[in-house]
Amino acid sequence: MHPTVKTARVAGAMYLLLFTAPLRLLYIPSKLFVSGNATATANNIAAQETLFRLGILSDLFTGTAVIFVVLALYRLFKAVDQNLATLMVILGGLMVAPIYFLNTLNDAAALLLVRGADFLSVFTKGQLDALAMLFLRLHHHGVVANEIFWGLWLIPLALLVIRSRFLPRFLGYWLILNGFAYVIASFTALLLPQYETTVSNFAFPAMLGEIALVLWLLIKGAKVQPVTAAAS
Repeated sequence: MHPTVKTARVAGAMYLLLFTAPLRLLYIPSKLFVSGNATATANNIAAQETLFRLGILSDLFTGTAVIFVVLALYRLFKAVDQNLATLMVILGGLMVAPIYFLNTLNDAAALLLVRGADFLSVFTKGQLDALAMLFLRLHHHGVVANEIFWGLWLIPLALLVIRSRFLPRFLGYWLILNGFAYVIASFTALLLPQYETTVSNFAFPAMLGEIALVLWLLIKGAKVQPVTAAAS
């Protein structure tokens, strides 16, 4: 197997590690959280504590995985443009990972409040539930902040794909749309939260660009350039 093809498939395999993120982002909120009802949400978390803990573990794992993903992609694209590849690592790894790690503290605090430790006995059950919901909301805002970098790092990655000549350009253009979709969704959540769900649903097709890239890297790898073409 050609080294470029092997590197591309390794990068695609590493990218798959990020698909653990929807466990905390989508599944757990849909399963445990009740909008506007702190008590029901707290009771659900208490009843399915293991699932909620898996969500915390998922955030820690994803925060670690993004570092290895951007390094694998850096190895693939550094010969295309080292400056863009470095920017990709900064925006996609060094900025994203710390927010994942710090955001787990919000979930850990919510879990402590739901469990009602002895030192929290001065609070009523209703107060504890409300505080737990507060930390869950803070976790959501951490995700919204991280979403900006989920979008920004895709721009240098997209340019690298377009310039690489060993991956199809349409993937690069799709990644640009994907990046802007994340940024728009994030700013909508910050400035016009009442439209957050509508904008996210509308932008969803654009957000499939990363999945297309992963599948291409895994299945097709990279197109090896002929020696004559490379020399020209």
